Amino acid sequence: MSATADATADSGRNAAGFDIRPATAADWPGMWAILEPVIRAGDAFTWDRATTEEEARARWFKDAPGQAFVAVQGKEVVGTGELHANQGGGGNHVANAGYMVHPDHAGKGLAKALCAYSLDAAKAAGFRAMQFNAVVESNVRAVAAWQAMGFEVLATIPEAFNHPTLGYVGLKVMYRRL
Repeated sequence: MSATADATADSGRNAAGFDIRPATAADWPGMWAILEPVIRAGDAFTWDRATTEEEARARWFKDAPGQAFVAVQGKEVVGTGELHANQGGGGNHVANAGYMVHPDHAGKGLAKALCAYSLDAAKAAGFRAMQFNAVVESNVRAVAAWQAMGFEVLATIPEAFNHPTLGYVGLKVMYRRL
């Protein structure tokens, strides 16, 4: 099963040999090993670079209909994602998600596979669309990946992200129907 084309809300193995499935508490050490360097780098996510492990765990794991999920190869966590309602109340029918991939597995389609999994899981949970609120415009690989997954850029908020080396860059708001 190709996770990029046929991902389901259950587990799916792709040709690269990884499975995507809901995360468990036992996955956390592998998830944190991926999240921490991304958070500390401060160049791709809008999280505070001083986020603690406890804060990250509380933020990444979600209550239903949201979920945290992992891509595993053998027993190793090689990527992770999370899915939740973008807003509450009248906006709770639009999902939001985030993904992080271990650097040793970058460029292998894993981020797209995590995205495909989240799109299927969001649709199965009753969401009607997915919106990314803050895609850093200098993260050109992510912007291209999400566009390839059917997302359109609705707006770019100029200088909304203070990149640690590039200074102020834009944040893209991206959207697609499910």
